[in-house]
Amino acid sequence: MTGPDQSLPLGKGVLRLLATTDLHSNLLSYDYYADRPDPSIGLSRVASLIAEARQEVREAGGTVLLLDNGDGLQGAPIGEISSDDPIVPHPLMQAFNVLQYDAIGLGNHDFNFGLETLEQVLEQAPCPVICSNMTAVEEGRELPFARTTILEREVPACAGAPPLRIGILSVLPPQTVTWDAHLLEGQVVVADMVQAAAAAASALRREGCDIVIALAHTGVGGLERVPGMENALLPIAATAGIDAVIGGHTHKTLPDPEHSFTKPVVMPGAHGSHLGQIDLQVSHGPEGWRLENWDARLKPICSRAENGDLMSLVEEDAELTRALGPAHDSTRERMRQPVGFSDVPLHSFFTFFGPDLGLELAAAAQAAAVRPLLEGTEVGKLPLLSAAAPGKFGGRSGPGHYTDIGRGDLCMRNVADLHIFPNELRLVVATGAQVLDWLEMSAGVFKQVRPGSTEQELVDPSRAGHNFDVLFGLQYEIDLSAPPRFSSSGVRINPAAGRIRRLRVHGRPVAPAQRFAVVVNSYRVSGGGNFQMVKDAESIPLPPVRIRDVIRDYVAGRLPEDPLAQEEYPWRFAELNNAEAAAYTSPEAVQYLDELPEGQVRNCGMTPKGFLKLMLAL
Repeated sequence: MTGPDQSLPLGKGVLRLLATTDLHSNLLSYDYYADRPDPSIGLSRVASLIAEARQEVREAGGTVLLLDNGDGLQGAPIGEISSDDPIVPHPLMQAFNVLQYDAIGLGNHDFNFGLETLEQVLEQAPCPVICSNMTAVEEGRELPFARTTILEREVPACAGAPPLRIGILSVLPPQTVTWDAHLLEGQVVVADMVQAAAAAASALRREGCDIVIALAHTGVGGLERVPGMENALLPIAATAGIDAVIGGHTHKTLPDPEHSFTKPVVMPGAHGSHLGQIDLQVSHGPEGWRLENWDARLKPICSRAENGDLMSLVEEDAELTRALGPAHDSTRERMRQPVGFSDVPLHSFFTFFGPDLGLELAAAAQAAAVRPLLEGTEVGKLPLLSAAAPGKFGGRSGPGHYTDIGRGDLCMRNVADLHIFPNELRLVVATGAQVLDWLEMSAGVFKQVRPGSTEQELVDPSRAGHNFDVLFGLQYEIDLSAPPRFSSSGVRINPAAGRIRRLRVHGRPVAPAQRFAVVVNSYRVSGGGNFQMVKDAESIPLPPVRIRDVIRDYVAGRLPEDPLAQEEYPWRFAELNNAEAAAYTSPEAVQYLDELPEGQVRNCGMTPKGFLKLMLAL
């Protein structure tokens, strides 16, 4: 087998797998939140790479499969679904039809709108849709996808050979039901990915498949299988009977120098940033088809110059942009609908080390929607807090993935920018002890910083930024010199550790037995992000409403201004002697550096990945 850094020349008997994943409805090279083109994203540019790769194989007498590995529905406004908009034709399925996809796997975000809506969308799919580890609770209920599929393809270079039988399976994290419990709980169950992949691969082999491909909507994780693990790419790749794996979910780019696989594995980033390509060299003899060699690689749609500037490598595909033109135009029109005004800029450039006024606005809107519902109730007598976490914070999604809304009139694209997920509003009653653990879990997003350190990175890249909950209505400090209390999986790894200092409400220390009403999103209450203390808190029923609708009504003045909007920003870092930490943000943040305390940041210029590096004095 060749390694992923070696080139496999197209020769006799090549099956080329082309893969996309985590498109998040970025079908065109366009940022609907900023209402401007964005050359760093878009299936429309990946489509040009697809055409080139197909032509290459066609000339060599090989055959091609085009596959998607899930999370295509939720994300950019062009693909979002609301009760006011027709689902037919859905732009994602239009795109898959134009590009002639051969099979589609499902990801957790594809279930964000519920099973009924998903079924309506998948009815338009131009090819098999697969999920091998989800089953219906109700006996006899049919789900809108197959468990596996088998495709037969001729390999022209192997004249006289029978068709190559290719089995495809697909798995997604078992946590999917937890993350969208309000839509899925009691309707479906999701089995362990590694077990399901092994069972599906064995079944496909028994059905005579020559090659088995796993669409594994999961990140790398650990080598050893742990039951119910969220990121299981390594043990899935090691599973007997599977010949090639397409990963996803965590938005990484594989292959890379950090990971080694004995089988071909690709994970083509997110938002249409890359095309994954696996070449399987096959031969046919008396014993049937045989896999001789392989190569795995990524093809990016753009690159960066030394100064961080983007350089497009391919143009958008004209046929796809033409087909999606009506959807593109109607999305822009919908996103331009005026809703209100902001007298301050709303951006997330400093969300991990300074005030995020967009986050503050969202939290105030949540509180304003719930506060009237609690009047005259026992819960209404409790201090009301509002939990909010950033949705756009750079990281693996790149330096363009930040909220950036200027002072002035606001429209629907700005509202969508402030809360990019279709979460619903929830309310819990939590004790002071649970609130403290909640904040400790959130503070795990930061690395430990030693006093006197000058080159430590601030944010732990292995932690998800959307799990950094800020609890508005409290005041507290975060001490980075302490280790995190919880692991990213929610395990209490340092029970005696504590990063949260001086936790107060209205200037008074929070007592462990004190009770709070906390407005929060449905993802977190369902256990999303492994915040077990939130899941364990007492849940208070609320009328179903999406958080984005609440923000829209608040900005439009249909909800009263909430007292939380007048309180000081909840948190800051505790002082560390002679310590600095490196933080990374968008180059666009330069225009807002004067919002930070004088002397707190030192501008260190651009990184090769296009981020602005700042050194923070702690």
